[in-house]
Order: sequence, then C-alpha cells, then structure tokens
Amino acid sequence: MKITLEAFGALLILFSFLPLIKTHYWWIRVLDFPRVQVAFFIAVTLILYLFLVPFQTTGEILFTILLALALANEIKHIYRFTPLGKTEALRSKIKAPRNSFSIMVSNVRMSNRKYQKFLKVVRENDPDILLINEPNRQWANALKDLDKDYEYSIKKPQENTYGMMFFSKFKIVSQRIQFIVEDDIPSFYAILELPSGKHFDIFTVHPRPPHFDKNTDTREAELLQVAQLAKLTPLATIVVGDLNDVAWSHTTNLFRKISGLLDPRIGRGFFNTYNALIPFFRYSLDHIFYDPAFRLIRIKRLSKFGSDHFPMFLRLNYEPQEAEEQEVPEAAPEEVEEVQEMIDKVMEPENDSK
Repeated sequence: MKITLEAFGALLILFSFLPLIKTHYWWIRVLDFPRVQVAFFIAVTLILYLFLVPFQTTGEILFTILLALALANEIKHIYRFTPLGKTEALRSKIKAPRNSFSIMVSNVRMSNRKYQKFLKVVRENDPDILLINEPNRQWANALKDLDKDYEYSIKKPQENTYGMMFFSKFKIVSQRIQFIVEDDIPSFYAILELPSGKHFDIFTVHPRPPHFDKNTDTREAELLQVAQLAKLTPLATIVVGDLNDVAWSHTTNLFRKISGLLDPRIGRGFFNTYNALIPFFRYSLDHIFYDPAFRLIRIKRLSKFGSDHFPMFLRLNYEPQEAEEQEVPEAAPEEVEEVQEMIDKVMEPENDSK
C-alpha cells in the first residue's frame, strides 16, 4: 500500500508542477485543465499516507512535504474561482437597468443531432446575443428558425468542428469574419448598437485545443492577439467563445491582463462547461470576458442538450460611468514582452533556409 501511494503520489506531484513550465508542448499544457481533480487526488493520497505510514525515514517525510506543496500549488491556481476568493467583476446596483442585455455561448458539438433540444434551451433563456461554436451546414439548416428571432447574424458554418454562428437582436453596425492565425479557424468581430444608441464591440473565438501532435502555440497566438485588439479598441469590449483553455491557466491570465477585461467567475465559482457527459472531469472552457464599463446582473450555466458542452449565460448592463470602481487586471512590462514574443514566434514567416 505504501509503495502504491508513493507511486501514485509521485505522478500527481509531477502533474501539479509540470504546467508551471512555460512551453507550448501539448502534453504539458493539457495538465492545466484538471487542477481541481489533481487537487482532490492529492488530498486523498496525502490523508491516506499520513494515516498509514509511520514516518521513520527522511524519504517519507520529504514525500509528504512534496505532496503538501503540490496540493498548495493546485489550490493557489483554483482558489480565486471559488466563493472564498475576492470577486473581480462587480454587480449592477441599478434596479431597472436601461442598457441591459444577455449573452449565451454554446458549443453545440458538430456530431450532436439534438437540434430541437438546443433550440428549446435558446428559447427558454431568450438571449439578446447568441454565439454558437462548432456548427456545420447541417446545424445551420436546422437552426434557420433563429432568423425569425434575430434580425442580425454572422454565419460561417464549417465541417471541421470550427464553424461559428453569431445572432443578435441588436443592430450590427460593422462586422468582420477573420482568420487570425490559422486559415481554417474563423473568428468574428462586430460592433453592436444597443436600443439606447450606445455602441460596444465583441470578439468571438474558438482556437484549437491541445491534443496529440498539436501544441498550443497557435491557440496562445490567437487569444493574445485578440487581447491586444480588445485593449486597443476605443469601445467597451466583450470577448466570448470556447477558448479551449481553462480560466486559471497562465495564458488566460495573460489574456485578462493584456486585454484589461474582467472574468465574472472570479470569486463566484468555476461554472465548468466541459465535459457535460463526464461529471467528475469538468473544466471552464467557455468564457465571456468583458470591459469594466459593464456590470454583472446574472451569470449561470444552462442545462445540457446533447452536446459535450454546457451553454453559458450572462446578463450585463452597460454602465461606463461606474467603470473606475472595478479593479482592472494589468500586465507587467515583462508580461507584455512575453506576450509579444509568443505572438511573433507564430506569426513571423518561416525561415526559408529551414
């Protein structure tokens, strides 16, 4: 039993500390995801080891210390996404908000065929803005009825699981389909007009996840370029999509700091959206970040409908006069430099001599 605990514990210690290495290798970056699960198994292993081992050798004591440090490392990353952490995004105090609107983001899973169940979720929640990730032409045809509810839309269904469709009840003043890093991975940019005449802009993203033989350099380059664009735009910005990255990763932290956008989950909960089919292994992959000019009214994870993702739903109010009351994440000079190096490494043309 002691040897089994030590072998399992050594693997967990490795899983905890390997993601601290700043690299794009997929087999390291995937370890960013299960920090809650790793923390759980470390805690169980540590408790069993404390009860079953007599602690007669230096090695046993050292192993216990390493387990405790690994557990502390996991907690450090996930703590602020619990109700015990300090809330980052403040709630609106206006009782009858004039510039409020709702956003829903959902990865429908291209192979999923439960179109009507998805439409039921949409109609039950009636979002003003709806982003759909992974639609192909079959999904687009099945969702044609949404055109009756949403006057404005941007559509790019694809057969490679990276299609995207965007629906809005608000006027789209300007729109652009862009391929920021990869030729087959679209993202959208749009300027929307609220009924009051106020404008804000929105970026929608869905980069590739880390997986066998696919490192995360292009994912990082796309997300961090969007962060730079969000910072530069003069309008209040929202970034929404399936980022294929967790809220507590180094990349997502850099994204927040570079963009200056808020994460409403901090201090409230994980709101894990993936995997809807496996309860124990769930992570926060679907994100809605927004400018401090917005205040939170409601955040919730919606019911599943057949996809491997839960939809996410937010209601916000546009309150630019109160923006300074919210603490905006800021990047240190070395982080700005790190981000630019990460982008340049992917975007610069390959050396012909290689």
